[in-house]
Amino acid sequence: MIIQIKPLLMAVVLTALSLQQSGPVWADASATEAERPGLNEAEIDALVLRAMETFNVPGIAVGIIKDGTVIHAKGYGVREVGKTGDVDTETLFSIASTGKSFTAAALALLVDEGKITWKDKVIDHIPAFQLYDPWVTREFTIKDLLIHNSGLGLGAGDLMMFPSPAFSRTEIIENLKYLKPVTSFRSEFAYDNLLYIVAGEVVKAVSGLSYEDFVDQRILEPLDMEHCFANVTGLKGNDNIANPHMVRDGLLVATERDVKLGQENLFAAAGGMQCSVQSILKWHALHLAKGKLPGGAQFLSAAQQAHLMTPHTILPVSSVSKNSFGTSFSAYGLGWSLSDIHGTKIEQHSGGLLGMLSLNAMLPDLGIGVVIYTNQQAVGARPAIMNTILEAYLIDSQTDWTARFEEMLQGRRAEADKVVASAEAVAYTPVGDAGRYSGSYSDPWFGKVIITQSDDGLYFTSERSARLKGKMVPYKPDVYIVHWDDRTLDADAYVKFTTDFGGRPTGITMKAVSPLTDFSFDFHDLEFSRVEE
Repeated sequence: MIIQIKPLLMAVVLTALSLQQSGPVWADASATEAERPGLNEAEIDALVLRAMETFNVPGIAVGIIKDGTVIHAKGYGVREVGKTGDVDTETLFSIASTGKSFTAAALALLVDEGKITWKDKVIDHIPAFQLYDPWVTREFTIKDLLIHNSGLGLGAGDLMMFPSPAFSRTEIIENLKYLKPVTSFRSEFAYDNLLYIVAGEVVKAVSGLSYEDFVDQRILEPLDMEHCFANVTGLKGNDNIANPHMVRDGLLVATERDVKLGQENLFAAAGGMQCSVQSILKWHALHLAKGKLPGGAQFLSAAQQAHLMTPHTILPVSSVSKNSFGTSFSAYGLGWSLSDIHGTKIEQHSGGLLGMLSLNAMLPDLGIGVVIYTNQQAVGARPAIMNTILEAYLIDSQTDWTARFEEMLQGRRAEADKVVASAEAVAYTPVGDAGRYSGSYSDPWFGKVIITQSDDGLYFTSERSARLKGKMVPYKPDVYIVHWDDRTLDADAYVKFTTDFGGRPTGITMKAVSPLTDFSFDFHDLEFSRVEE
């Protein structure tokens, strides 16, 4: 999300900026035998407040746990700009893809109970599951649902989830067979969200409980996480919930929620949970204690706890990470990203929905867990705070991460603005009657869009995603740019018409205009054919 990161997902791009693949340039210092004290409360307060001001974030919650004790838990700012209501430790945030760890843990509990194995074929539990390649369908295991090496492209099919889906989980599973792979099965990492939805349906098929009820009853209740919810149907009217925000035309504005409170959430298993830092620190405590509850009882077996944090998909280590802070490995576990900094293992995950960002990190060898939630989609605040907190435990010198991310993100935004401005500057007048483009076009998995003509020109309307509608501006021969009516989407797209030899439009392909458009707007995966009516 400047980079609009979503579930998603949506998590890999920010992770690359902060703790994993491309990695931050950690200050050069060698480890010592003495344990470093970390930041004190005043230093954390100053750090967070500066990040809020720099990145224009109305509200942030930060929590830190060490050796089983919460040493910092605090809310900063407001839940919604222009309204009363401070963020506190019980304020609910959309935790987005950091919630994938609950899906992995739910399956691990079922493995502990002997009801499934990680090698079980998905089709044995969900017969309707079908991918583009029949062989991949037959071989696809439950573990494969969680480790992002299916062969699908980055965020493939996410438009069935965002920004305003009118799909069911059943339809998503039925539509998977239309998504074409971009690599061979199990050969490369490409972050996805839809397969986590399938994983949630495996939980339902095996346990007899919906994914949401399983997580609420089997995980959140035993861990006494009273301010954390997988089932959000009862949250409408709860006033201690952070509202999403974004900057539009230089102004901080509240925007529409991706997770609708009071309604069943389509992508609960991929990133639809709502939690507070107070509760999520108990989740960190469980993992840091190797699956044990505070009283010492084993909640998740040691074997399954270790399996969650074992590398399952190996990722390349960038030269920046290796040269700057000695990273020797990078991988994805089960719902967690894994790496090392100066010889210390990090188990972490980031996440984002429109206007809401989250970041979790644990240093298991030091017994440290950190959680950061923000209600603004400016990505700089999360890693600036996280890197500074972790750095104080890992090395002796300090880096001004707030300034570094501000400079980097300004540069990336400037580059993206040039791309967008260049596209917008084109003044093309179409040749012939633009009405020839009018009609209905259908994609196998996304459904139908309708192109209509009026005195104002062409207009794009999606039947299955209510917020994807807007005016189309001519750009080049047979190419338009659609400007979404909802300007908070920040995802305008090229619409390219394919034609037959007579010049009659026969189909549509699409592509985001800005290089910073969130990958979950996977317009490039759409292949529309004209519908004869």
